[in-house]
Amino acid sequence: MKKFLLFCAGLVALAVLLANLGPMIMLAVSVWLTYVIFKQFVKTTSTAGKVWWVIAGVVVVSIGVANSFSVIGLAALAALYFIWKSWNSTSAVTLQKPDEDHDPFTSFEKQWADMNR
Repeated sequence: MKKFLLFCAGLVALAVLLANLGPMIMLAVSVWLTYVIFKQFVKTTSTAGKVWWVIAGVVVVSIGVANSFSVIGLAALAALYFIWKSWNSTSAVTLQKPDEDHDPFTSFEKQWADMNR
């Protein structure tokens, strides 16, 4: 049952990731372009050039803000990763019977017997 639920969750996460793949690419491109524009802004010495780079930066940042909901796709990617890790894990729970010396009920019975003497 656990594998079936993990499979269903993986399908949902994959669908969300694929639906947000385009905006994720556009967000990455806008972040890269913002970095390039900032580097050009720092290198430019003329005022007209700096004004041009600020205008270009505002346009590119607005494109990035418009695609900011693609963070949902990144969350789906993280969910797919954790589903994959839990699918491949083989951690089985093993229960061990406590020893007579460490059994709390045996200790309680001994103390109860000592108190009733």
